[in-house]
Amino acid sequence: MTTYRLTAPERLNATIELPASKSISNRALIIYALSGGQIVPENLSDCDDTEVIIEALRHMPAEIDIKAAGTAMRFMTAYLSLTPGTHVLTGTERMKHRPIGTLVDALLKLGADIEYVGEQGYPPLRITGSKLQGGDLEMDGSISSQYISALLLIGPMLERGLSLHLTGDIISRPYIDLTLWMMGEFGAHAEWTSADTITVEPQPYKPRDYFIENDWSAASYWYEMVAMSDDPEATVRLTGLTDGSKQGDSVTRYIFSLLGVKTVFQTKKQGVPQTVTLRRNGRCVPRLEYDFVNSPDLAQTFVVTCLAKGIPFCFKGLATLKIKETDRIEALKRETRKLGFVVESRNDSELLWDGERCEPTGDPIDTYEDHRMALAFTPFALKRQGLLINNPLVVSKSYPKFWEDIKGAGFRISKE
Repeated sequence: MTTYRLTAPERLNATIELPASKSISNRALIIYALSGGQIVPENLSDCDDTEVIIEALRHMPAEIDIKAAGTAMRFMTAYLSLTPGTHVLTGTERMKHRPIGTLVDALLKLGADIEYVGEQGYPPLRITGSKLQGGDLEMDGSISSQYISALLLIGPMLERGLSLHLTGDIISRPYIDLTLWMMGEFGAHAEWTSADTITVEPQPYKPRDYFIENDWSAASYWYEMVAMSDDPEATVRLTGLTDGSKQGDSVTRYIFSLLGVKTVFQTKKQGVPQTVTLRRNGRCVPRLEYDFVNSPDLAQTFVVTCLAKGIPFCFKGLATLKIKETDRIEALKRETRKLGFVVESRNDSELLWDGERCEPTGDPIDTYEDHRMALAFTPFALKRQGLLINNPLVVSKSYPKFWEDIKGAGFRISKE
């Protein structure tokens, strides 16, 4: 196993070319394939999660291994259900324990031919594609927005379109809205027709040129560094971000404004990718309470940031963290203890810290094959020189050049 020892710079001044948005890339690829595959989207993400979709669509082998890519598993399940041929869709051991039954049940109701190869409710899946009628469908909206997006993306190709009624508390709504917006960009008619119902007309996608903006999720780790740095002049410039972005994690800029980071866009033009400058503003809330139901992937970033800054917190809306690449709630509790903090959980959906500390162990931070564990904990090296990170290359899942960018920002990395 590889372990990195991180030594942070005293001064933080860097310009970072962020990776393209994984969320937009993955949606664009499925739409591209459904539209006939005539015009490849530009500026596709080079992360593992996107690469597995590219390879699957390019070769369409009998067995498609999407490795640890949860989005790819959900989107490809829906895509293959109406694509001619029979394929087995599989992944890593962890993926084989991540539930997919809710999506499969929904597709079966639409007429899909899907069988479980192993345990019921979990991958691998054997999928035989065929024309699907579509129509009315009811689905629990509190489990995963990726299930919802997977169904919406194929909606225009269903012979009767799709009327999707969502029950329960709808989580990660910005990701659903991102899907709807992108579908509209390619000529589909899909919209919320009530507070809990989405209607998709049976109108095929239209091929078009499409440029993908850079990733706000990746930006969050640089915000984290500016927030943690003891350098009063700390400055980071991030390329290719859009003011008014449809990415759910663009909320990063607003939450970090409460933790001492100011965001300055290059121009006042909305909807145009541009360089964003991050600086310290010196103003922090004494306690942070936030509901991450719409942006759960940011939870690790803000847990580590608040601990580093000594800001007590109560974070809600985290139920989906238990079915991510790892159980992120338990992983956060274990790894933050190594740093000397006692974080508690409540109701399987909340994380709290009231200021309680324990003796730090100095042990390496374990990443649990979860890219966001490595990404979110790395900035803590600004507070603890020599921080150790196990299995650091897991960042390739979403941010392959992260360690190069870290070195470019002045961090020293040595292998243990």
